[in-house]
Amino acid sequence: MNEILGQCPVCGESLEVTRLHCRACDTTIEGHFYPGRFSQLTPDQLAFVEVFLKREGKINKVGEELGISYPTVRGRLREVIAALGYTVEEEEASASDEERRQLLEDLAAGKLKTDDVIKRLGTT
Repeated sequence: MNEILGQCPVCGESLEVTRLHCRACDTTIEGHFYPGRFSQLTPDQLAFVEVFLKREGKINKVGEELGISYPTVRGRLREVIAALGYTVEEEEASASDEERRQLLEDLAAGKLKTDDVIKRLGTT
């Protein structure tokens, strides 16, 4: 069975569900149904949300499972929030202690370049 698409693969507009069918009793219902906000997420965003929920919203645990840094997890979370139609609060100009620690660890591990770390740290 295929997953439902939320956006038209041709023009990118939202798709509308017009028929529902029960395979068990062969009932078909036709109408105009909204598949919900989560249908607007990309497959990558849905996978991120699944990990986020499984890890109870603990950003460090999400980062560990996905192999990405703390700031990257926060960035992906902001993308999902925006894709769901909510307003994303502006980030503070400087990185938090946790973000700084993660950036420095990523720099030491060779995952990031010095220039990238300096840009992400902003005003400290």
